[in-house]
Amino acid sequence: MLSAYTDEFCKGYILLCLILWAFAGYAYRVNTQRPEDDPKKKDFHPAAVFLAPFTWPLFLFGMISLFILKAIFYGIFLLLLTVALVAIRKPFIFIWLDKIATMVGDKLLEANTMLIKVFLNPWTGNSQPA
Repeated sequence: MLSAYTDEFCKGYILLCLILWAFAGYAYRVNTQRPEDDPKKKDFHPAAVFLAPFTWPLFLFGMISLFILKAIFYGIFLLLLTVALVAIRKPFIFIWLDKIATMVGDKLLEANTMLIKVFLNPWTGNSQPA
């Protein structure tokens, strides 16, 4: 049964490869015709056009795999969050976030205060930064 559709599959695959190859070639030609100071101009290697028929299945497989992994992790996250909200009633996340935010904020304030004292030292008349 599989061999009955192999011929159609191969024809479709070759047609899709040719179309993507043409797209890559056209994009390369458009890129080479852009002026040198154009921010959209990129430095593509000419051989990249010839790799397009071979790399697109790998990229397609990679994107589909990445999508499936994201969906699985999102489902796991939703399940664990629901269990955590039902099972753990103590707001430990807020306590943890308060400690982290206070620690990071204190470090930033200390660094910024030191910078202000160092750069304002000539105008304040102090000989050493505090």
